[in-house]
Amino acid sequence: MALSEARRTTRVAAALSLAGFLASPLFTPTAAVAQTQIAGNALSLDLAMEAAAESVRVCGEHGWHVSVSVVDSAGDVKLQAKGDGSTVHTKDASFRKAYTTVTFGPIFGFDRLGDWVEKLKTNPYASAYASLPNIFLLPGAVAVKVKGEIVAAIGVGGAPGGQNDEICAEAGLARIQNRLAQ
Repeated sequence: MALSEARRTTRVAAALSLAGFLASPLFTPTAAVAQTQIAGNALSLDLAMEAAAESVRVCGEHGWHVSVSVVDSAGDVKLQAKGDGSTVHTKDASFRKAYTTVTFGPIFGFDRLGDWVEKLKTNPYASAYASLPNIFLLPGAVAVKVKGEIVAAIGVGGAPGGQNDEICAEAGLARIQNRLAQ
């Protein structure tokens, strides 16, 4: 009898514990609907689409089949375009390049991923960065800045060599640069 009563007590305690968790502020509907606050500026979808299209167009002029990703300041995908003839891995490469730029750019002070990759060549610990999720240590992305703040990044993948991807990303940025809020 004592074992049965102990099991019943354990079940009641577990149920009360679960009920307490469900009633906690961490699990209330108010917390669930809370929106992330975005400080500062953001890149519009229209400008992101235009920059991506220009990046694909410029790469296409060279015969390079690429994909383009535009991420917001949090590293979330704003737009992703897989160019005609581009291979499957180019989509992920373009995202990871843009993500690396928008997440590490503000910390290490770079606007072009290629600049940071070049600096890392002399860092014996650089390979540790590559072990982090979504980090890609090849050139091919540029930061989109408004009033000195990185609000997005354009990443390109698929051209022969990351420096060629970066040329196309820079062309996309140049296409929209004069319409970014100053």
